[in-house]
Amino acid sequence: MSTPLESRCQLLRSLHRPGDPLLLPNAWDVATARAVVAAGFPVVATTSGGVAATLGYADHEGAPGDEMLAAAARIARGVAVPVTVDAEAGYGMEPAELVAALRSMGAAGCNLEDSDYAAGSLRDPDRHAEWLGAVRQAASDDGYPLVINARIDVFLHPFLAGVGPETQDELVPEALRRAKAYREAGVDCVFPIVLWERSALRAFISDAGGPVNVVRLPSAPSLAELAELGVARVSWGILLHGDAMRRFEEQLASLRD
Repeated sequence: MSTPLESRCQLLRSLHRPGDPLLLPNAWDVATARAVVAAGFPVVATTSGGVAATLGYADHEGAPGDEMLAAAARIARGVAVPVTVDAEAGYGMEPAELVAALRSMGAAGCNLEDSDYAAGSLRDPDRHAEWLGAVRQAASDDGYPLVINARIDVFLHPFLAGVGPETQDELVPEALRRAKAYREAGVDCVFPIVLWERSALRAFISDAGGPVNVVRLPSAPSLAELAELGVARVSWGILLHGDAMRRFEEQLASLRD
């Protein structure tokens, strides 16, 4: 018989259906995770940006890994549905150490990014694929069917810098090179974050070789269009946290005035 954690992993994996995407409004604490569940969503995903802000740190591994993982563990303990943890770039942990931490908290899945924040660049895709393969192997050796979502940051760095190419189509070949390497390493889903242009999305999804996660930017296609394109998973990242904070600031300004 499957353990409860194995069952949660299996459920999370089964919900990655191209054309019928799993919707993941990202939570940043136990209260927001419970709100996600109460609204009827079958899975909770954490947002590293929201969790880091709650802890008083910047996103992109600005927070100590042990504090981030402790916060994620509280979320996983606080709900009775599968939880997939935004583990950023792994916090410098060895694969077996990271897998043990995720298993101990009861995480059904995780996001792992290919950014090197210390260097301010992308990791070498072949070396990152080796690292992802080691994460998969460590989980398999432990009988832990962890669902790994490999985030591809090819589109993110130009987006944040505001100096991207004329169209995202130009970056698709490099994103696909990484997607294929990560898929071969054993990940379950690939996540080209901030890829939102329709033609580039269509080209990436058609050749990614497995489930694709898209972040629901305001400029992205509608959920119906994303489903039609074959997206298997849609997440909101830090966007809901940002909306909540803006609403809070508006209320504070109203009270002050």
